[in-house]
Order: sequence, then C-alpha cells, then structure tokens
Amino acid sequence: MNNLRIELIIFIGFLCLNISLLNAQNLKSPNGNLELKIKLNEEGTPLYSLNYKNISAILPSKLGIELKDIPSLIDGFKIDEINTDEIDENWSPVWGKQKTIRNNYNELVIKLIQPELDNRHIFLRFRLFNDGLAFRYEFPKQATLNYFVIKEEHTEFSLNGDHKIFWIPGDYDTNEYAYTTSKISEIPSKIEEATIFINSQTPIQELAVQTPSMMKSDDGLYINIHEAALQNYAAMELNVDVANKIMSSHLVPDALGNKGFMQTNTQSPWRTIIVSDDARDILASNMIVNLNAPTEYEDTSWIKPTKYIGVWWEYFVEGKSTWAYGTETNVKLNDNFRELTPNGRHGATTKHVKDYVDFASENGFDAVLVEGWNIGWEDWIGHWKENVFDFTTPYPDFDVKEVGTYAESKGVKIMMHHETSASATNYERRLDRAFDFMNKNGYTSVKTGYVGQIIPRGEHHDSQWMVNHYSHVAKRAADYKIMVNSHEAVRPTGLHRTYPNWIAQESARGTEFEAMGGLAPEHASILAFTRLIGGPMDYTPGIFQTDLSHYGKNKQRVNTTLVKQLAYYVTMYSPLQMAADLPENYKRFPDAFQFIKDVAVDWDNSWYLEAEPGDYVTIARKEKGKENWFVGSITDENSRTAIIEFSFLPKNEKYVATVYADAKDASYDVNPQNYTIKSIIVNSKSRLKQYIAPGGGLAISIKKVSEN
Repeated sequence: MNNLRIELIIFIGFLCLNISLLNAQNLKSPNGNLELKIKLNEEGTPLYSLNYKNISAILPSKLGIELKDIPSLIDGFKIDEINTDEIDENWSPVWGKQKTIRNNYNELVIKLIQPELDNRHIFLRFRLFNDGLAFRYEFPKQATLNYFVIKEEHTEFSLNGDHKIFWIPGDYDTNEYAYTTSKISEIPSKIEEATIFINSQTPIQELAVQTPSMMKSDDGLYINIHEAALQNYAAMELNVDVANKIMSSHLVPDALGNKGFMQTNTQSPWRTIIVSDDARDILASNMIVNLNAPTEYEDTSWIKPTKYIGVWWEYFVEGKSTWAYGTETNVKLNDNFRELTPNGRHGATTKHVKDYVDFASENGFDAVLVEGWNIGWEDWIGHWKENVFDFTTPYPDFDVKEVGTYAESKGVKIMMHHETSASATNYERRLDRAFDFMNKNGYTSVKTGYVGQIIPRGEHHDSQWMVNHYSHVAKRAADYKIMVNSHEAVRPTGLHRTYPNWIAQESARGTEFEAMGGLAPEHASILAFTRLIGGPMDYTPGIFQTDLSHYGKNKQRVNTTLVKQLAYYVTMYSPLQMAADLPENYKRFPDAFQFIKDVAVDWDNSWYLEAEPGDYVTIARKEKGKENWFVGSITDENSRTAIIEFSFLPKNEKYVATVYADAKDASYDVNPQNYTIKSIIVNSKSRLKQYIAPGGGLAISIKKVSEN
C-alpha cells in the first residue's frame, strides 16, 4: 500500500511537471544572446519576457486581443500544440543597403485554445533573431471564428526601468512632430509642449507615443519597438503607463471607432523589439525587412534607384514661386482654368521646368520632380473637399508633351506629382486614368501626398482603411511599371520588400520643416534610430543656402552646416535621393556639389562605424557593382571628432579618399558654408580623426587608385 502511494505521488508530480513545461516555453536566438520565455498565467493569459545577455529587456508582459460584441482573445487559454523551426537563408533585394541579406532566426509557434469556447483557437508565432524578437497573432479559419471586429489589441512591453526615450506624441494622422528626448517618467510633463500644431493632426487623448520607439536603459541596452508587415490592420501606437513602466499597443481607430474588421484566415502585423548593447546593431538590423513577404513581381528590371532635382524647394523660400497658377481662392475642378487670373509666380511653367531638365542633364541626375503642374492648387486644402485634383489636366502654362519630349532628348525623366489633398476616395476613382496618363507621357515615378483630413471623412491617415489604400496604390502602380514615393502616409514597416516599387516614403519631419520652424541639430541622428528603422525616407537633403533670409524676410535657418547636408546622402538611407536646393546655389559651390553628383543611391554593403542616438552617426557604404565607397558622419549641436577606421576596404589595395569637412570656424548657426576639401591616400589599415563642427558633418568619397 505504501509503494502504491509513493508511485501515485511520483505520477502526480511527473504530471504536474509536464503541465508546467507545457505552459512555459523558452527559445534562444541563434547566437544565444537573446532568450525568450513564454508562459500562461493563472487566468490563462499568455505572457512573454525577453533577456539579452542575461539582462532583462522586457519583463513578463501580457498578450491578447479584445474583440467587439463577442468573447475576447485575452484569457482562458490553454496550450494545445508547440512547434519549433530554425531558418538560415540569404536573399537579394531589388535595391537596398546591401545586395545580400541574411535571414536567420529560431521560431516557436504556440497553438492556444479556449476550451470554454468550443476550443476556439489562435496561434502565437515568435521569431527570435540575433538582433531581436518578432511575434504576431494568427487567426486560422474555424467554425467558431470567421468574421470579427477588433476593439483593441492588448500587447504589452513591460520595461525594467525608467529608460531614456526618443519620442514623438501619439497621433492618428501625422508623424511630423519634432522629437523629444527624456526619461519615460518625464513624458507627462512634456507631452503638451511636444504636441505642436501640425496640419491635420489628431493627438491621442491617452498618454501615448509613436513607433518606432527608441530607448536606452541605465544598464546599457538599446531597445527599439516597432512593427513589420503592416497590411489590412491599423497602425500601432504605444500607450505609456508611467507608474508601471509599461507600454502597450494602441491601434488607430476607423471612422466608427473600431480598430479593425477582420476575416479569418488572417494575422496581425509583427510586433518587433530590436535589442543590443551596441547602438550600431540597431542601425544594422535587417529584422523588419526580413519579416515581410518576398515580392511576387515577376519583372523588377524597371525599378530604378533614382537621384533627382525638382521644382519644389523654391515654394518654401519666401517670394520665389507658388504651386498655384491663379489668384482665385474659390475654384472647382470643372471650372475653366484658362480663365483664371495668373498670379505671375507659378513655378511649374514649361520654360522653368526645361531649365531644370538642362541642369539635371548637365550634372548627371536621373529625374526632375515637378510640383504644381496640374490644376487645382488654388483651393486645395482646409475645406475637407473631395474633388480637388484630376491628376491629368495641366495648367495653361505647362505643356506636358513639350516638356516630356525635351526631357527625353536630354536623357532625363520627369517625376509626376499627385497631391491628393487627403481625398483617398477621389484618388482611387481616378488612379487608373492617372497612371495611364503617366505611361502615355513617359513618367516612370510619382510622388504622392496626403495633406489634409482624410476622405472617407472620419478615417485617419494610419487607420486600417488607409493602410489598405497605400498598399493598393503601390500594387496598382506596379501594373503600370510606376515607382511610388509617398508623403504624409503611414510610417513604413518594411513593405518595400513586398512592393519594391514603393521606393521611398516621407512619414516624418523632413527638410521642408527647415523652412517652417526649423529642425533641431540632433533631429537626423534620432531619425536614424526611429523613422528609418522601418524603411527608406525621402528626406530631401542637399540645402546649401542654409540662411533663408538670403531670399527675403524669412529669418528661418536650416540648422546644419553645408557639409552635414552632404553627409545625409549616406546616413539618411534611401534609394531615392533629391538634391533639394535651387540650381543657382549648387553653382555657387561646385566643389561641394561634386559629392552629391558622385554619391550612389544603391549599395553592395554598409558598415556602421559609430553611433549614439541623438548624438552622432557614422556610416560607410559601397556602391553597388562598383569599386566606390562613401562615408557620412553627422553630429548634434555639439562638436566632436569622428574616428574613421577604413577596415571595410579590401586588403592590399590603395584608394584616394576625398574628404569634405567642416572648417574650424564653422557651425550650424555661424559660418555654416565654410568647409575644406582634401585628398588623402588610404588603405584598409588607415585611420582618420576628423573634426566635426556643432550641427555639422563629414562626407568622404573613396575611389580606387588608378594603376596608370
């Protein structure tokens, strides 16, 4: 009898042990530095935690989805199945920061069932890379879950301290706030000041920040929270629970206040946490693009990284020119625009654009952007007006065919501009006619804009409906072999892998704000760790005339040195790079302009030499298919000495490096146009220490020494 009791105790203990193991799972990254732990609590709610080199990055945090009008996917779960996998593969992007990307992770997939709801089930899929964790919710087809409405997603990111954070306020309609650097505990006292006026903003009423959210802990961990593969789902903001140091998902609502209309089989976007004790690893991470699906385009030969100039910056500097042709302010799309009274300052005229084409041709640029070519700009913003533009009718002083023929003769493309005034319904109705018009006139790329309040009225720039709209535009453009550069769109989440013709986005505070209040000298060194984590940005660098009082009464200053503008072409990654200043200013500084003419827009490889968010970034890149390298380094309002190790160069070879540097008396606010240029011989063992001025930069062009 005693033996039977002992055996029973052992059996019960073994059973409890197995139940415990079933409800708690661990996963390590391929290199072993990251460890993920998953378990269910007593309520049957899944929790995860993440350690980096035995340091806590994320404390136990809840996962779940709250549904509308039916029981939620939050608790009452039991683990039904567990599957693991290991992936290590390489793939080649159409364009990118490197020609080959490694995709290496360990995967854990957990099937969760709710026994009290007829075994309704979901999957949690976790992927642990060497540089971070990604996970998503998956909703398979089943009798107990077909259609459902998301009331809110309750994904937590529980932090282990009062981290330093680089943040912008949570908002449903704009990403164009200036960044604030503070402790998490200081966000409540700074949120009102940070929520400056921006056209078409909808600040979140709760305390919230946007992703990518970049943080640094007191124990030296860099933590970046974002999302990947955002499709058919609302964008994720982050609620901030200051007292408990918990961030949690806050999805952007639609016009009805719902967070998502779903139909199984489907899934959420990936929630991403990039972690390292070296800031350079955050910049080097390919995790987000790896989490996106490969493109299904059979032919991508028409997708070309592009360097361009354009009729654009002159609209921002006082007194130069305007988008609008007429003086009227109450105009309808069906009005006869030839009867408008010309304002005498219309920028997109046939003659003026042909001058830009000449400059592009003479200096090796691929394309010219023309904004303000089409009717509608007299009365385009502020009235929630639906039919503003038709995207096919030029103003009387712009001859589409003449400009197109002239540009073709010069080997230059004209870049179309489609400002939608946020009327997405109008744009979708006219999309095919607009793209057909582009094809007939030789346009291969378009810059889209969404300034204003979204139509359908009540929708937001980052809601599910608009997320689907942006993807629809990219996919439809591909049918016409057109590349898309979207402005005022939802922030990127790596979808340029799936839609490689979606070649760039704005989705942040870019150069135009230098003429509208200015950007802090630290701004770009924060963007590298926030906005640029999701994908390339059309930042529009290259402003040489940084004191805008040069043009008139505007006392605004571009808060960089001239050389920092050069460095942006390397540090602010994009396959679409604009030389944004006026041609006349480049003619004043031809030796500095040479760097913009030389610098590549597509790369074989990239090396991250120095980095600290908000302070400095130094990056080297190799031009795709050529023996040319370029280095860019930027700093904040403080001067510093950059240290460039040239170990990225091939061994046993000599190279000539042309170094563009700030002069000793330069700074962003005094003598910003003072610079030096020198040539030095370097090899893989060389080391350069170079002074960078306050708000300044460093740019280096490297070419192999000719054997002749």
